[in-house]
Formats: sequence, structure tokens, C-alpha cells
Amino acid sequence: MIGHAAMAVGLVLIVEGLAYALAPSLVERLLEAMRAMAEDQRRVLGLGALAAGVLLVWVAKMLGA
Repeated sequence: MIGHAAMAVGLVLIVEGLAYALAPSLVERLLEAMRAMAEDQRRVLGLGALAAGVLLVWVAKMLGA
């Protein structure tokens, strides 16, 4: 269980690091766009990302990961 959690956190850090390393200006524009959004819109976006993540984990588990 702890190994799976460490793997998940490591993968998130890899993706985050790649985004900042390969396209820092794009990240800045994304953050500016998010600041311009209403709090409710950001909450819905976060919930959508959460649901997509849960779905991806479920699919990965079904495929034997």
C-alpha cells in the first residue's frame, strides 16, 4: 500500500516537473487563467480532475496494474 502511494506521488511529481521544465510560460498563462476564473468554476474543474483521476486509476486496476 505504501509502495503504491509512493509510486503515485512520484508519477505526479514527474508530470508536474515536466510541465514546468518544458513549458514554464504555458504554466504561467494557465495560472493566470485560473486566477481569472470564479471560485465555483475552479471547484468544478478540480472535481472534474478528481473524477478523471479516479476513473484512470480504476481502469488501470482493471487492466492489471
